[in-house]
Formats: sequence, structure tokens, C-alpha cells
Amino acid sequence: QVQLAESGGGSVQAGGSLRLSCAAPRDTYSAYNSVCMGWFRQAPGKQREGVAAIYTATGGTYYRESVKGRFTISQGNAENTVVYLQMNSLKPEDTAMYYCAADPRTNPPCTAQFEVDFGDWGQGTQVTVSS
Repeated sequence: QVQLAESGGGSVQAGGSLRLSCAAPRDTYSAYNSVCMGWFRQAPGKQREGVAAIYTATGGTYYRESVKGRFTISQGNAENTVVYLQMNSLKPEDTAMYYCAADPRTNPPCTAQFEVDFGDWGQGTQVTVSS
């Protein structure tokens, strides 16, 4: 397993923005044509849920319904080792620990529907949105 590193979490008021970053060690996925990289989140007392994912070969993206139009996932480099999550118009219900996940794969689909689809994870970064 590869340890991913998240950053960019923090505390903001409702309506604010944050950008999360996720980085894998250099050359981690250099042997693969594409990687599915995703973001999950877990609020206290709740199950972890998928937020967004991107398939690096095509740029195809997936978002859970509640973040569509507010969050944007993007690839940070051509080496498939960096991914961002731009979060705008944040709501208190977005408060959670956010985790980055990655899985090299040859073909899509690439979604953030199931945790078991991802083998590499980060430790998480906390996002707190106050009303």
C-alpha cells in the first residue's frame, strides 16, 4: 500500500472555500497509464462516503449529488501523483474528515461509490464549516 498525504483542511464559515491537496510519493504510479483518484469523507458518527473521483487518463469525473456544482476535483500533474479538491459554497454538513484515495487501473469506471475500489489511502485532513 502507498501512503498518500492530504493537506489544505481547516475551519471556515458557511459559504467559504477550501482547496484540499493530495500527493503520492514521486513515481508511485509511473508504471500505470491511469489512476483513479478520489476523495471520501467521514463525519462523526457516520459512515465514510465518497465525494468525488477523477480518472486521470480521460479526466472523467464523478461527484456525489450533494456536492455537484460546489466541488471540483482536478488532476495536479501528469505523473498521476497529485489531485486537488476545490470546495466552494461550503455548508455545515460538509464538516468531516476528508480522505484521499487512489487506485491504478487500466479502464474505467472510476467513481467514489465504494471504498473497496481503492487500495491506497491518506490519513485524512479535517474540514470544519461553521454556520
